Amino acid sequence: MKIGVSALAWTTRLNSSHLDLFPALREHGIEALEIPLFDPAELNVAALCHAFHASGLTPTVCAILPNAINPISPDAAERSKARAYLAQCIETAAEMGACLIGGPVFAPNGYFPGHRRNQDEWTWAVEIFQSLRELLDTYQITFSIEPVNRSESYFLNTGAKAKAFCEAVDHPRVGVTIDTFHANIEEKNIAQTVLSLGAGLKHLHASENDRGLLGSGHVDFPAIVAALRQIDYDGLLMIEGFGYSASEPESLGALWGDLLISPEDIAYRGAEYLRGLLI
Repeated sequence: MKIGVSALAWTTRLNSSHLDLFPALREHGIEALEIPLFDPAELNVAALCHAFHASGLTPTVCAILPNAINPISPDAAERSKARAYLAQCIETAAEMGACLIGGPVFAPNGYFPGHRRNQDEWTWAVEIFQSLRELLDTYQITFSIEPVNRSESYFLNTGAKAKAFCEAVDHPRVGVTIDTFHANIEEKNIAQTVLSLGAGLKHLHASENDRGLLGSGHVDFPAIVAALRQIDYDGLLMIEGFGYSASEPESLGALWGDLLISPEDIAYRGAEYLRGLLI
């Protein structure tokens, strides 16, 4: 298992001013950086690719769907746009040198049409991801579907539901991300969920229950790491927390993050905590 960190610790809008993070992360023993992807057109892919090569960091991508990009919309035209957008995400990730795209890529965050998930929505989403299987093979990209808590989506909330969805898509490059923040809300036992996913677990977001400093809350990371060892997980432990910085208005922690916990604390102290569990 290798340790990475999401750039969301700093910002939702990565730009050239953040490129000096790359060598600093390597200096602190961090081996991967996850790039938030809200719009492929916004990213300077060439500069990011160069920064990854120069630093030796492994790139991954976390895609977030815009409101009008919805694989489970009843509007067929909107679903078609979603398929095209996801294909663009795959191509962009490949250009950057990434081999994995994670995130809740089944629906925009906060999409609630006022009913429980239905069979039509399930079928539409499965068909879209099945249509991307050849592209995943061409670019050697893994899609890792992230279930999120009930306040953000009604479609996939647990590891078991995400596993069933991936089994319906039926492709070895489609699997599950477990984010321990969301799982802390939705799972009865996160370690047991990890065990139940087995080889279907492709990615893990290590996130405290308040999105703060790892080890400062009540997520049972020692039990989770023990479960990961049991399934021979060899993917990334991707730290996803949100620090506070007065110079980062685009940070997710800007409004509510602990004023004493910086993005660097999230990354460097979080990595130190995880290394202690991996000994």
